[in-house]
Amino acid sequence: MIRDRSPAAWHLWVVGGVALLWNGMGCLDYTMTQTRGDAWLANMDPTELQMAWFHGLPAWYHGVWALGVWAGLLGAILLLLRREWALHAFAASFVGWAAGAIYAFGLSNGMEAMGPWWPMLVVKGGICAFLVWYAWSAGRTRVLR
Repeated sequence: MIRDRSPAAWHLWVVGGVALLWNGMGCLDYTMTQTRGDAWLANMDPTELQMAWFHGLPAWYHGVWALGVWAGLLGAILLLLRREWALHAFAASFVGWAAGAIYAFGLSNGMEAMGPWWPMLVVKGGICAFLVWYAWSAGRTRVLR
């Protein structure tokens, strides 16, 4: 299959750059939470319920959290490199987000624990879904190779 070698549209660089920053912040948060624990979380001034919820997270949740943020970062890098695998990486990131959201919204008291922050989880899912769609669209229009 012949791929288009023309320069990418300006929006690929904008979306890719924003995705790189967004997912990079997610990776930073994940890494700091895993390595600094309560000291990092204290910067966010959590309630006792939020800390208890975080301490009660099952190991698989940390796994899907890692999948979500690291696959998202990889997807952003692949998007900027104009590689088809960006779609797969963003899809894996979405799966990580979805598994975490199912736990937060359906299998735990995550909405109660997060308080006014729970809508941010929905926003993150929307961004994940947008990035999957964008990479899919870029692949269909032969921007990715």
